[in-house]
Order: sequence, then structure tokens, then C-alpha cells
Amino acid sequence: MKIGLCNEVLASLPLERQCETAAALGYDGLEIAPFTLSDAPERIGSAQAARIRATVESFGLVVTGLHWLLVKPEGLSLTSPDPALRERTVQVMERLVGLCAELGGAVLVHGSPRQRAIAEGDSHATALARLQEGLARAARAAAREGVIYCIEPLSPRETPVINTLAEGAQIVRAVNEPALKTMLDCSAAGLSEAQDVPALIDQWLPTDLIGHVQLNDPNRRGPGQGAMRFAPILSALHRHGYAGAIGVEPFDYLPDGPGCAAFAAGYLRGLREALGC
Repeated sequence: MKIGLCNEVLASLPLERQCETAAALGYDGLEIAPFTLSDAPERIGSAQAARIRATVESFGLVVTGLHWLLVKPEGLSLTSPDPALRERTVQVMERLVGLCAELGGAVLVHGSPRQRAIAEGDSHATALARLQEGLARAARAAAREGVIYCIEPLSPRETPVINTLAEGAQIVRAVNEPALKTMLDCSAAGLSEAQDVPALIDQWLPTDLIGHVQLNDPNRRGPGQGAMRFAPILSALHRHGYAGAIGVEPFDYLPDGPGCAAFAAGYLRGLREALGC
């Protein structure tokens, strides 16, 4: 299992320094939030994407994928009553799919809770139907580019739309496109699910509906900085032959971004070595 660092943890640094730091800490790659590259990431052309990829790979890293997809440009929404806004949002998603492929990434993680909010006066079913329509188009774009597009279950604190793996799996099955999957975010799962994370892995990984895993504690800090135990989580992933990347995605950086990244790297590399995965 490759360990990727979600690069917004080091977003105060230029990309070259992010790569240098991540490589020095022992990460295998970066999971990139497009808004850290540009306020208009959908406008990043192939030449610029090639330069970004070359920078990352020059430090012995890879781009594992993209996440936090719809932060920039401002004002996007997949669930808005405005069809023109939904169309613009889908077009951004389709371009980010192409950007992920150009960067050498394998997976896109669709979190973006504000951009799937239920509009005033709309029902949950209406918002979900609009989300499903947009995800279907993103999945078809992902299939063309040879990448995986994942809808991320998030806690009810962040969004009322898709909070559990079962709900994520339901929309994946409804769309019925092989390039669309759901994914496991440990922090969100710890806040939303009735089962613990190893049990969720045992239940869902064999279904082939899980396309990615992000590691973080329900307290929103890095793995190992809270009550959640990650040795059983890595052991469960290894037991089921998970071969994708695992992304370190804290939100509360203790003591700071580089320090949090350093702690997580040492903690996870130690567990990975001990478990042989």
C-alpha cells in the first residue's frame, strides 16, 4: 500500500517544497487538492499538468489522485436548482478527471459537502437525484481516462447527502458505471457508521465498490493522534488484498502541517512494516 499525503497539509509551501518535505518524510506520493494548484484548476492545461507531474516525480513521488474537487472555482453546486450551474459544475468535474489522468493519478475523491447541499425548498430525494446525474457523467469521463471517480460518504456534520458506505454503495449501484465507486474516510466513518472501520472493511472491500481509503481520526487530526486504532485498519486492508493508495488527510494540524505530516508518516510506516503491508 502506497502512503500518500493530502497536499493541503503543506499548502503554505510551494509545490517543490511540498514534494521535498513529503519525500523526506517517507511518503510515496501526494494526493492533490486542485485548489492548491490554482483558483481555476479546470483551466490547467496539458503543458502545465506535465510540469506539475514532472515536479512531483522528480522527488521520487507519484500523484496518487485528486480530492476536495469543487472548492475552486467559487460557487459550484451539483444540487442547485439552477441547471446552468449544475452543467458548469459537471464540466469542471469532467476537466478535473482529465487533469487527474494527466498528472498520473488513479483516483478522484468527490467530497465537497457544500457543493452537494440541499437547496432551500428542495427535498433530499431531489438533491440526491441531481447528484447522481452529475456523478454518472463524471464516471463516464473517468472511464474514458482510465481513472476511478469516488463519491465520499461524509458525516452528517458536513452534509445530509450520503453519510455512510451503504448510501455511497447505493448510488454507485444506481449509476452502474464501473469507473464510479465509493470510498472509506476513517474520520467520517467514525462519526457516521454503526460498525467500526475494520468491520466496514470486512463487509465492503470484497464488493469491489471501495475505490480509495483516507486515514484520519474522528477528532479530525492525523492517524495516531486520537482514539482510533489504525493497526487493525491496516491489517484488515492487507487481509483483503487492498492494493490502492491510502491518503493521510488530517484537518486539525497538530502541532502544525509539517509536524502532523511527520507524525503520520512515522506512525503509518511503522505499522506497515510491522504488519508486512
